[in-house]
Amino acid sequence: MSQQHPTVYLVDDDPSVLRAVKRLLASAGFDAKSYADPKSFLAEHDPAVPGCIVLDVSMPGLTGLDLQSLLAGSSHCQPMIFISGESDVPTSVAAMKAGAADFLTKPFDDTVLLAAVSQAIARDGEKRLSEEAQTDFQFRLNALTVRERAVFFRVILGRLNKQIAGDLNVVEKTIKVHRARMMKKMGVRSVAELVRMADRFGVVEPTDMAAKPLMGG
Repeated sequence: MSQQHPTVYLVDDDPSVLRAVKRLLASAGFDAKSYADPKSFLAEHDPAVPGCIVLDVSMPGLTGLDLQSLLAGSSHCQPMIFISGESDVPTSVAAMKAGAADFLTKPFDDTVLLAAVSQAIARDGEKRLSEEAQTDFQFRLNALTVRERAVFFRVILGRLNKQIAGDLNVVEKTIKVHRARMMKKMGVRSVAELVRMADRFGVVEPTDMAAKPLMGG
């Protein structure tokens, strides 16, 4: 996971709100950056930085929902906590359906905002860990030779070395070698661990599994 310290991005066209919220977050130990409008935020925003975004719903030009929509297409976006001066049910529903972490109505209790920020940062951290684990798994899978991949898919299906040898038309000793290399590359020590990994990352059985021997690698 990234070693960067989480940052709370504040976006609100009300200077008094920005000052108050930034001061509150600082008192609770959070790093915060404030922006008076969505455009200035977008100019500096780095989705690679862990944290969350606290933004007003109603702002001149780009609204909070507009900003949410713009960031939805990025490869990664920090969780968003919307704040609003009005209790607008349709807007809050739209924001939550689009993936917002929370929706708070001003004036909100300090402890409620701090709790929402903490939860959003935790959610972001979990997502980043999951993404990094997925990337690492795919890297390991891509590093397998054609034969090792063939063995990998058969092992997670529960086939024995003798059966895999028959599938690929090679001697069992050769399968043992490929299997050992495959397990090492995948970073696992047991079949159970390999199966759990495959289940976690949604490995799909190739459509050509029934085909006869793969002669590469």
